[in-house]
Amino acid sequence: MDTTAETLPLLDQSTPSTDSFRATALEGLQKSQKEIPSKFLYDERGSKLFDAICETDDYYPTRTEIGIMKQHVEEMVEALGPRVLLAEYGSGSSLKTRILLDHVDDLALYVPIDISRAHLAESAEVIAERYPHIPVQPLCADYTEAFDLPEPPRPASRTVVYYPGSTLGNFQPDDARRFLTGIADTVGADGGLLIGVDLRKDVDVLRAAYNDSEGVTAAFNKNLLRRMNRELDATFDLDQFEHEAVWNEDAGCIEMHLRSRGNQTVTVAGEPIAFAEGETIRTEYSYKYTLDDFEALAAEAGLGVEEVWTDDRSYFSVQYCSRVD
Repeated sequence: MDTTAETLPLLDQSTPSTDSFRATALEGLQKSQKEIPSKFLYDERGSKLFDAICETDDYYPTRTEIGIMKQHVEEMVEALGPRVLLAEYGSGSSLKTRILLDHVDDLALYVPIDISRAHLAESAEVIAERYPHIPVQPLCADYTEAFDLPEPPRPASRTVVYYPGSTLGNFQPDDARRFLTGIADTVGADGGLLIGVDLRKDVDVLRAAYNDSEGVTAAFNKNLLRRMNRELDATFDLDQFEHEAVWNEDAGCIEMHLRSRGNQTVTVAGEPIAFAEGETIRTEYSYKYTLDDFEALAAEAGLGVEEVWTDDRSYFSVQYCSRVD
């Protein structure tokens, strides 16, 4: 199959429009605890900044997950089985996916799915050129909303969703349950889920990971303000906000915030938004799980954990789940 950059099509189903971004931002900024969903952190620049975060010394999840993948990839490929339609949610640069693709030669179709169209197109072209024997169909979509997977060029034995990284932690527990239930519905009978799950660990390790000494996470977080200035005619002065990441012990999660340095009023899409000194916009949750916690959550969503791979320190896990009917 010829999947060169010139012929590789990109399906665009449900990229959030400016109107939906505007409505969501205004609704969130008018709450007592101002908040904007973390998915809006990932415009083209935000996606590239996140890739840079993954290379910092303080951010353990990516290098730990890659280590697990490299050590156990043959077992993971065996769990996937032959002639699979592999759909990757939030594909980003597809770095971890390449570890899988290096060890399979009979995928029915690889479908990278991402909300950032430009970033998706670039990474999908790289994958298509590197693996000319694997059919690739990039899909620009918000995978938290309804979308349709494309038909593979040849029959697939089953559908498996690949969800690497610690992105499940961005969902609050009830939303995580609904999200996993949606995956179970998407993969259908005999389908599966290969997922990265960040685990509970020393709080100092967590704080450092989300407050990296190089300041890349701060730039990533503040890029949301830059995006609102560009797309929503907002008037944020980035120097008047600072990045903050704190551990919420009761909830079991890291929370990322943008804290106002003083009393100020910002205009967003023509609407004035007042900030008191110290007031924050919550931009991300990152929940951490025990193995038992995730197994229980998956079971409630109709998924059964079949395989668990972890690193020597039990910082991170990659887990394979199958749909339970």
